[in-house]
Amino acid sequence: MALLPEDGRMDRVVSAQSIRIEGFRLDRLGGCLFRLDQEDVGTPVALGSRALDLLDFLVERKGELVSKDAIMAAVWPGRVVEEANLNVQISKLRRILDENREQGSCIQTIPGRGYCFVGAVKDFDVEAQSAIPPVPVRSLQGSHAQLPLPHRPSIAVLPFVNMSSDPEQDYFSDGIVEDIITALSRYPSLFVIARSSCFTYKGRAVDVKQVGRELGVRYVLEGGLRKAGSRIRVTAQLVEAETGNHLWAERYDRDLADIFAVQDEITQAVTISIAPAIADAELRRAMRKPPQSLDAWAAYQRGWWHFSKATSDDNSLAEKFFQQAIDLDPTFSGAYWSLSMAQGHSPDFQGRCVHETQNSGEVLARQAVALDPANAEARSQLAAVLYRRGDYEGGLTEVECALAISPNLANAHGVLGAILVFSGRPKEGLAALERCTRLDPRDPQRMNRLNQMALGLYYSREYGAAVQMAKQAIRAYPGYPNTYRWLAAALGQLDRIEEAKEALKKAIAIVPSSFDMHVRQCVPWMRPEDHAHMLEGLRKAGWKG
Repeated sequence: MALLPEDGRMDRVVSAQSIRIEGFRLDRLGGCLFRLDQEDVGTPVALGSRALDLLDFLVERKGELVSKDAIMAAVWPGRVVEEANLNVQISKLRRILDENREQGSCIQTIPGRGYCFVGAVKDFDVEAQSAIPPVPVRSLQGSHAQLPLPHRPSIAVLPFVNMSSDPEQDYFSDGIVEDIITALSRYPSLFVIARSSCFTYKGRAVDVKQVGRELGVRYVLEGGLRKAGSRIRVTAQLVEAETGNHLWAERYDRDLADIFAVQDEITQAVTISIAPAIADAELRRAMRKPPQSLDAWAAYQRGWWHFSKATSDDNSLAEKFFQQAIDLDPTFSGAYWSLSMAQGHSPDFQGRCVHETQNSGEVLARQAVALDPANAEARSQLAAVLYRRGDYEGGLTEVECALAISPNLANAHGVLGAILVFSGRPKEGLAALERCTRLDPRDPQRMNRLNQMALGLYYSREYGAAVQMAKQAIRAYPGYPNTYRWLAAALGQLDRIEEAKEALKKAIAIVPSSFDMHVRQCVPWMRPEDHAHMLEGLRKAGWKG
């Protein structure tokens, strides 16, 4: 039997647009959760649209046992998803709602049956709302107060304009926008405004600067659709709300033979272009800040800028800035997994002890996952730490979880590719690495991916292709030491001895201790037979070890 709130007003509570949940306010229409202070002033909580939908669904059934199947059918309608997705969202809600709760979790698990929401739920006092930053629905009624920006880059996807004479195309354009919102919500680096708030602008002429103020976002994606016969054209553009500057724009012309396939294709094309464009804009913003004024997010961005340079000095600076981000915000998951990643490269750049960095890197990666279980980047880095210990199975488990959360995350595909290459499946690994580079051609870890593609080709005994890939990587990142080793080995296998000797000389000279570490013993992530294969090529190149 369902448990009623203290005043017994279940119908009124679940039908209310604004609900108090413990120390939070859930704006159901605006699609946002606010953390309340003692004066009931709310601060937006960074929570994706899927988690908000889940919370709304559970709150509406407060005190009821709700099966996992019922939840997944309501929160992921029409989609086949893994139960791990539900577990991740439940964990994220518990981490936020239960932070200061002493009497157990708001969301109780009934083993083998489902979940039950038991937190205090009340209709939010309308009189108190004057003290809370106005939500998007109220701002449309004349208020222009500015919502605070989240610490992550925030984006709103506005309804695309149907510029054709066919009103039926409204369904098509709305479907694209809804799918883009869903896809972007899976990127852990983005704060994405929920569909309900975005669609309050449908059919209205809007100023993106005003949208940015009303929704509390830094970026706005807008677009339009035009149909002519059996062809359709969709345009999209990404705008920085504060300045009105255009950051990215694209046009997609397609045949409407299969409307759902076209919708999926355009959604994916737009989505995988937006995340890198925003990442570039955020990096530029951070680099404009003076060092003494860096906040956690800006320090994190500075770290990535240095890491992408792929030199010994820059890797050290990346570690410094990632640690600074942790010091400024100990709850920032991104800083922990990024520091773990930079430490993982320090044996290559600085010759540090690989076992020492593996231990500290695993601690950091696990802390990142503990802080945010739904962070696919954090799980990808934990997967990288595990496979570098030789735990390929553990790495695959974590990276598959990351891909379930964020299917188009370039880093997750890159880690998957590395695991497959090093575990004896180089052909499959190369396919995953190629997908990684297509998803994000400007990936800050590109030097690592190109190197892994070169060694994957070497493992496959495609020595000519390995030489070309290694040379491509070296042209882009001449300070990255690992690729010279694979270039020397591949040239040795091709009996191009003079070139091989020159590559071997550089491989040793850049970071002698790193070269020695890789050749004197089999590192944990490399199989003994692959290590022997590498040494065979290096000896042909002139190595005397």
